[in-house]
Amino acid sequence: MPLPLRTHLHRAVFGLFAVVCIVRPAMADDDRRAARVPPLPKYQQECTACHVAYPPGMLPAASWQRVMNNLPHHYGTDASLDPATAKQLSNWLGANAGTYKRVREEPSEDRITRSAWFIRKHDEVSARTWKLPAVKSASNCAACHIRADQGEFNEHDVRIPR
Repeated sequence: MPLPLRTHLHRAVFGLFAVVCIVRPAMADDDRRAARVPPLPKYQQECTACHVAYPPGMLPAASWQRVMNNLPHHYGTDASLDPATAKQLSNWLGANAGTYKRVREEPSEDRITRSAWFIRKHDEVSARTWKLPAVKSASNCAACHIRADQGEFNEHDVRIPR
């Protein structure tokens, strides 16, 4: 005996609800996973000499390409690399660049700290905090994010220096 239309409708609605409950959290996990790509050892070696090795998912590919193409003038510093290393890092950054919603925009000057998502996530941080001797600037993630060196930026692991 065929099921009443109402039963089919209830099953369809329940099925759609189940899909949303499963897929939606997975999409949020994609954002978190994208920010935590295991670092390329050469990237760690070259970039951590001056700053935290920012996860490649924090910028879109076009931004990383411009950053890598401008290493002789890397935010006021000559960060030139030999061509083979530059190519290896460029390829890795491009392959692991952010593609999810919050990173689609290319921030001003290709700076992570000028991206809309960064500004939104740090809107409660006072201008005074950025100027603390232990912090100095918004680009010094490790000053507050205790696991920044591991590519972890969870807001529950933040310790603001005094």
